[in-house]
Amino acid sequence: MKQLDNILGNTSPVKVIGSTNINIAGLCIDSREATVNSLFFALTGTQVDGHNYIDSAIAQGAIAVICERLPNTLNPEVTYIVVSNSNQSLGVVASEFYDNPSHRLKLIGITGTNGKTTTATLLYRLASALGEKSGLISTVQNQIGDKTIASTHTTPNAIELNKLLSEMVNEQCTHCFIEVSS
Repeated sequence: MKQLDNILGNTSPVKVIGSTNINIAGLCIDSREATVNSLFFALTGTQVDGHNYIDSAIAQGAIAVICERLPNTLNPEVTYIVVSNSNQSLGVVASEFYDNPSHRLKLIGITGTNGKTTTATLLYRLASALGEKSGLISTVQNQIGDKTIASTHTTPNAIELNKLLSEMVNEQCTHCFIEVSS
């Protein structure tokens, strides 16, 4: 668990309602994945507005919400952090929650029109063959050292990405090869 005020980083909240002196057990952007003591990010997307799911996340156990606008009814048991950009705050907070794992790895991003998966995989295998414990994040699969983890999305969101990088750090990986969407 992490204390909320310690993981806010430089999010520069516009307004805070409630205490930031609370322990956060996890982060989520999908209200159905909210658990007890989690922090829910109400993201405004092109198809769905996470602000419509704040009450659902709270019902699932979320004790804090990062949002761009407050809901009509506030729950006195919940901390609301209003920010100008929830998507930006997600990246900052996810990195802080997982102890800034990208700062402790050599990250190599592969971008382009064709060949990203092949190039990232070949570089991962080359580094591994040279004795560098490495990680791989690609559309086909993720690797942490020799351990294979199924890839569920083309590009992991900020929470998933920082969690993977954190696991790589915990497994003493030195490099991570990431397939990056242009």
